[in-house]
Amino acid sequence: MSVAEPRRIVLFRHAKADWPEVTDHERPLAERGRTDAAAAGLKLADTGIPFDLALCSTAVRTRETWKFAVQEFPHRPKTVYEERIYDASPGELIAVLNETPDDARNVLLIGHNPGVQGVTDVLAGSVEGDTRTRLERRGFPTAAFAVLTFDGSWKDLEPGVATLRDYWAPSE
Repeated sequence: MSVAEPRRIVLFRHAKADWPEVTDHERPLAERGRTDAAAAGLKLADTGIPFDLALCSTAVRTRETWKFAVQEFPHRPKTVYEERIYDASPGELIAVLNETPDDARNVLLIGHNPGVQGVTDVLAGSVEGDTRTRLERRGFPTAAFAVLTFDGSWKDLEPGVATLRDYWAPSE
């Protein structure tokens, strides 16, 4: 990948969780969530993006989403489980991304709403095609993901600097 190519961020919401009598952080995936996570993994693999790094919330449902999704990838990127992603605001998610080493060009962040949708909206200063319309129509359901690109260093990532390139949800 040349230096001139943009960085890519994929913001991926965890798949459908179950509601057993456990704390929110410990909620596992529902059966539909396991199926949707694998489908999202296939779709992510189809993008052809060679992920350098996956940043995943420490919640059980995000870790399980990642476990099912990554099985569909041609290679497993380095994975960092980051507790700050759980229940994070868009600003907190940007702060986590700002700490990404510059040798990582393509990053996948597996997190939660409303933060994932919020950071997508905040970062996307421009949009390709009908992507925003599709996102606004569907919202950011479980197992959905958005692909954004931007130029520069991770420490320069801030509101409005990215382009929303693609969006996918299980019912797309």
